[in-house]
Order: sequence, then C-alpha cells, then structure tokens
Amino acid sequence: MTTAVETPPTTAPLLDVRDLRVDFAGPRGTAVPAVRGVDLTLRRGETLGIVGESGSGKSVTALSVLGLLPGTARVRGSVRLDGRELVGLPGRELAAVRGRRVAMVFQDPLSAFTPVYRIGDQIVEALRIHQSLDRAAARTRAAELLDLVGIAAPERALDSFPHEFSGGMRQRAMIAMAIANDPDILLADEPTTALDVTIQAQVLDVLRTARRETGAALVLVSHDLGVIAGMADRVAVMYAGRVVETAGVDELFTAPRHPYTLGLIGAVPRLDGRGGPLVPIPGVPAPMAELPVGCPFATRCPLVEERCRTAEPALTGGAEPASSAAVGGTDGAGGTDAIAGRGGPAGPDGSVGSHGTADPDGAGGSGRHLAACVRAGELAERRPAPSEVYPVPPVPPAAVAVPREERAPVLAVTGLTKTFPLLKGTVFKRRIGEVHAVDGVELDIRQGETLGLVGESGSGKSTTLFELLRLAAPESGRIALLGQDTAQLSRADAHRMRARLQIVFQDPMASLDPRMPVGDIVAEPLRAQRAAREEIARRVPELLRQVGLDPAHAVRYPHQFSGGQRQRISIARALAVRPKLLVLDEPVSALDVSIQAGVLNLLQSLKAELGLSYLFVSHDLSVIRHLADRVSVMYLGRTVEQGEVSAVFDRPRHPYTRALLSAVPLPDPAAERARSRILLAGDPPSPTVRHTGCRFRSRCPVYAGLDAGPRVRCENEAPGLTGPAPGADHQAACHFPE
Repeated sequence: MTTAVETPPTTAPLLDVRDLRVDFAGPRGTAVPAVRGVDLTLRRGETLGIVGESGSGKSVTALSVLGLLPGTARVRGSVRLDGRELVGLPGRELAAVRGRRVAMVFQDPLSAFTPVYRIGDQIVEALRIHQSLDRAAARTRAAELLDLVGIAAPERALDSFPHEFSGGMRQRAMIAMAIANDPDILLADEPTTALDVTIQAQVLDVLRTARRETGAALVLVSHDLGVIAGMADRVAVMYAGRVVETAGVDELFTAPRHPYTLGLIGAVPRLDGRGGPLVPIPGVPAPMAELPVGCPFATRCPLVEERCRTAEPALTGGAEPASSAAVGGTDGAGGTDAIAGRGGPAGPDGSVGSHGTADPDGAGGSGRHLAACVRAGELAERRPAPSEVYPVPPVPPAAVAVPREERAPVLAVTGLTKTFPLLKGTVFKRRIGEVHAVDGVELDIRQGETLGLVGESGSGKSTTLFELLRLAAPESGRIALLGQDTAQLSRADAHRMRARLQIVFQDPMASLDPRMPVGDIVAEPLRAQRAAREEIARRVPELLRQVGLDPAHAVRYPHQFSGGQRQRISIARALAVRPKLLVLDEPVSALDVSIQAGVLNLLQSLKAELGLSYLFVSHDLSVIRHLADRVSVMYLGRTVEQGEVSAVFDRPRHPYTRALLSAVPLPDPAAERARSRILLAGDPPSPTVRHTGCRFRSRCPVYAGLDAGPRVRCENEAPGLTGPAPGADHQAACHFPE
C-alpha cells in the first residue's frame, strides 16, 4: 500500500530535468528525435511514474539521466542532481554517480548481469567501488541485501550464477545490487514486464521495501497502468518523445485532460469488471522521423481541430477555456513567449503558477495538472468517460443464447499427462529423471464458448497446447475434439481435423514468414487443404476485410505492418479454413494496451459472428475476465480450479487462485491502495520431482495456518476437483477450499 508523498513547494528538487532532447544518428547523416523537450522534477522520497506506448521515449528518458545511451545518441538540455549538472559530465565523474547517487533496475536482469560472474561477486563489486569495505565485509553486506529482498538462503545464493536464478529472483537480486550503496534515486525501467503476476507482486513489494529502507526516490517506467496506479505519487504520460500530461496519480486517473491519457485508461481491461467496453485508440504512432506539423497525436485523436494541425500545444495548466489555451512552438518545449502574458514569468517547464510565478514543482508538482492539449480545459470541465470520446465498435450479440449444457462439446480433456526425459551428459546422454510438465489437466469447452487458461510460467500451459495440436494419442488421459478421440484418429482423419483446430501465436512477427506477402500468408492454409484457386482468390480479400485490414495491402510484407496489424493477419490466417476451435497463445501480451484493446474487440466480434470457440491462454487475468466465459487455473501441471469466470474471480475457492487475483493491479489508485495482497513465498517447486499430496502446500497460506492433524491430509493426499455441491460447475482441487 502506498500513499501520496506531500512535499512543501519550497523544497529543492532532488532531480531536475529541463528541456531534455535526445537524437539518434539516422541514415545519411540525419538525426532521428527520440526525446523532444522533456521536463521532469523528482523530490526526495516520492515516486514518479512514466507511462506511454512503445517508442514514446520513456526508457530513453530514464537511461539518459545516467548517461547510459549508446554513442549514436546526442543528448541536449539539462539534468541536474541536487543542482549538479549531469549532461556533459566526464565519464569518470559520471561513473561515481552511477550506483552511488542514482541506481538503475533494468527490464531484463539476465542481460544486465554478467553471466560468467557469480551474483555475490557482482554485488560485492558494486559495494567496493563506492565504499571502503574489505571483501569479507562486502560479502556479509551482500548477503544482508539478498535477505532484505526476500531471497532464501542468501549465503548460498551469493555463489549462484545468474542463469541459476528464476526471473523473479534475478530481478530481486538486481534490486539488491541497486540499493547496495543507499542511492538517492532508483530508476526502474519496466522492472516487472516479463514476470508472472505473482512474481510481479513480490518485486513491487521489494521495491517498496527498498524505498523504505533507503529513503530513495523512485522513477518507475511502465506500460502497466495498474502498476503505476498502485506505486506512483505523480505520473507523466509520454507520447512521441514528450510529456503530454502530468499530474498527481489520483487526479490523472480520475480526470485526465489529454485524449491520449483518456484512451490509455479506457483501453485497459479491468479485473473488477467495471471498465465497460474497451476503447481502442485508432491508428499507430507516427515514426519519430516523420512527425507531422502540429500535435503529433492529431492523426489519432477523436477531438482533433484545425488548430491542432498548425502548432504543437504547450504543456500548460489547461484550466482556462479551450479557446484561450496557450500554444507553444512546434518543438514541444512550450516556449516562454507563448505564455509570458498570463500574469508572470514562465517557469522552466513552460508553465506558470497560479499567482503568476513559475511553478515550483516543475512538471506535475503538488496541485498542478498539466496537459499539452488545446481542449484540456474542456476535458477538465466535462470529465467524459473514454467511451464518450472514442468510438467503440459494437460487439454483435451471439446468434442463439443456448444453455451451456445443451451446446455441443468442442474440446474435452481429462487426466492429460506429459513427461519429458531429463538427460545428462554431452556425447553419451543418459536419463537421470523426468520432467512432469503436465500431470492431470482437465478442460471442457462448448460451442461458442471461451475458456481462459491461466497459471504461472512453468505451470504447463504451453505443453498442454502442444499436446492438443498434435491430434494424436496422449501419453495418458484423453483428448476429444468435436466428439472424436484423438487416440483413434488415422493420419488422414488427423489431417482433416486439423482444419477444425487452429492457433494464433504470441509473437506475430516470428510466426509470419517475412519473405511472403500477406496475401500468400493468409492463403497458405487454404492451399494446404487443396482449396480451388478461385476459392482462394475470393477468400483472401474477405478474410483481410473481416479482421479490419485493407484487402489492397495483400501485396505488402509483414514488416510493413504494425504489431497489432500483424496479429490481425495471424488471426485471418487461422480463420482461413473455418475452424471450430481457435487456440490463442498469449495473443496480446506483446502489444501495447491501446492496440491490445482493438484485437480483443475483434476477437469478441468474430466469436459472435462465426460461432467460434476459443481456448485463450494468458498470464493477464484482467484480459481473461474481460474475454472469457469460463476459466481453468493450472499449477505445476495440474488443474486446481475451474468454472464460470465470474464465479471463479468473485468467489475463488483455491488459495492459489486467490493469490493470483490479489496480485493483479487495478488501474484505479484509490481501489489499488485499499486492496490487500497475498504474497506467495518463493517460486513454484521443480517439476522434476513427483510431489505427494497437494503440490501447492509449500507456498500455501492456508496450509501454513493449519494444525498438525489437518496438515497430514495435505501432505499425503492429492486433492481432486470438487465443488461446493455434487455436480457443481465451479470446482477446486483443495482439501480446505473455504
């Protein structure tokens, strides 16, 4: 739980960024802008969140503070730490600041750590560079730091290499190294992006602990508005290399004044189900080398006016009527001449205080809500919902509302298992054990239904999908597709059945052949099914139009499309052979939230129009809540809970499901701060061991609170899926579900 940090306006800023500009060397001697006139202020003990789509300049801004950009970057402007200028500082002097005054937590700790050195050696090195410690004292301090961030057996962990840690443990070790020298500022660049939601909750809790122990201020770069809502005191929203809105976290989420911020908030699916229809922001950001004249968001903005295309709005208070909003130069810095006549001299961020003096808090200080939009005043007054500003495509209702028990079964999986041999040796390999990847999965999908499959990394979700797609006899258990047992399918039957089952992969760029035009990619499944040439020529334009793409673009190649458009191409390819079941493997996890909304709306429309069934795999439970009818929760290769999505999410019966749900952040600061967290201890056990009894008990808060007698049951008896009453649809594999 976090609370807003109140700081007196007269307090000198710890970090003061003014008119920061970063260009990268482009082709033929050109300069491509990445950051265009950013102003930020950070005070001691507070958290500043920076959000925006990919390419908005968030990470470049954070990295430029420490001079960590490559040699092709040219940095201008001012970055002052306690009044000391960092831009242009000699390398030796800047090295003394890194780690000691300002420390970095990188997005990918595996690439940030040196793989050939032990974790302990790297933390010891960070300590001894800045402090007069002998090696023994530094190692003792390193163990204390690992213990502080929640790594078990820290003395032993010091001797581990980075690859021997899980993703969450590596990120915690990275935070330990960052806080080793009690820095004044922590820069965290997407520190939870690649982590499971339960591990994300642990890492965020560690960041809170680090702030509390060191008193450091935190700059948190994230695309996850829920994380920002729960962690930040102030928020800066970036678009096209500049800050377009900044305010206190509560005010920004409650009353955004820029259409882009409003769209981002509306595009986020919510776990509490109160978000309504998702709002897709149309189009894609313009390339930074080809920014239009005027507001760079104008081409995507539903509130655009002619004046938006002539000059780029300055970052101002925006409380006055839209007709009198100040307009700055096209460089986005908010020139002082644009607002000098508003009663006093302009501040360094291009804004003016309420009494005609420079805003002492800089961008987004106490009581200041700034937005770079000529209609900010109108939005501040109206406070519209995102769906009142952005057009939301209607989702057609299902053709026939048939009760579930009367619908035809599409997929039925019972007792599915899959093991892999564990081998040792290089030339002569020998089997030394087994990996129990899937060990008791139960799935049930009916016609026109979406089943969400959720669980942490390593729970067996992907292995389950591969077993389904093989259309062959499983190692153990039974798979029935459209009523046919896959163990009894001949090769010819399996080939025909394959058209009924299609998959959309997580990374569309990796799944689309870069050498083929889009039209050929979409036609490929039809050719594999030996469709007639006339049929293919008719279907390809129809499919592209169905997923919201221009059929005239069939001659283009995948790299000429955005990420969201490429995923639409993947969906069109999957629909080509008219499948009955579409398997979606993390289809939106690689997309920005604004693009994700459009793809999720498309999937809902296609399901209603075509009567499709979906098996939707995702680590994002908010997406599952928004899209799925039923949900199946997996842990360590087994199904531990399943049922109708509202029943499972509103009344979870398994402690693992409760922990998953409590870890999902809400894009609502007040609600997020009021929630309690169930932090699971450590990582899932190794799948190389066949565990007796309940596999979740080593992390289970319910088991930890039981007396010795009931514990014996959890230790010796594996729980089966049972409901609160015989035949109940909502089932959980727990001896003590209540």
